[in-house]
Amino acid sequence: MTDLYTDPAALEECVRAVSGRLGTDQPRVAASTLHLGTASRLWSIALACATLTGQVPDLRPDRLWWRLPASGPLDLWLPDLRMVDREPHPALHHTVVVQNLTPLAAAVRRVSGVSPHVLRGNAASALIGAHRVLLAREPHTPFPVVPLVRALLDQPPLAGAGTYRATHTRPLAFQRRSCCLYYRVPGAGTCGDCVLNTKEKTS
Repeated sequence: MTDLYTDPAALEECVRAVSGRLGTDQPRVAASTLHLGTASRLWSIALACATLTGQVPDLRPDRLWWRLPASGPLDLWLPDLRMVDREPHPALHHTVVVQNLTPLAAAVRRVSGVSPHVLRGNAASALIGAHRVLLAREPHTPFPVVPLVRALLDQPPLAGAGTYRATHTRPLAFQRRSCCLYYRVPGAGTCGDCVLNTKEKTS
């Protein structure tokens, strides 16, 4: 499956499949969950390459292959590996945000009506999650991950999606300004960076 962004039928099929797995009849919840998982896949591979090698893989949509497995988020792979001819920060922004997350968000909005605010928060939250996993496994990467993540969070469209507290080498503490809607899944709660957690503490 390669037309995730441009084929509404393919995207709607994925949303229905995720909806069935989650046990929800709310397409927006399933679509947001699918979007968050897909953003996590993209950030994880790109950020790991950037911080371990200093180079960013070319993730143009026409080069990506996606597959919906029996469980879990979408599988992603590249038939062949090419690198973006830019420095890590602009390369990450271009190949992940501009070429993938922007058209993906537009496609998800068209088929489900999830708000841009939620999708922007998903993209930022996925980036935070990817950098936390990376630091947990490789705390001393050749190219520091925290400055890259801060630069991405300070740049549109992620700027304003949440607030973060900077550290030197430890993971950033992040609080998003939106909710991914996962709490509406039967038996689910809120995520650690959810805006609803802040509201509960101040109410």
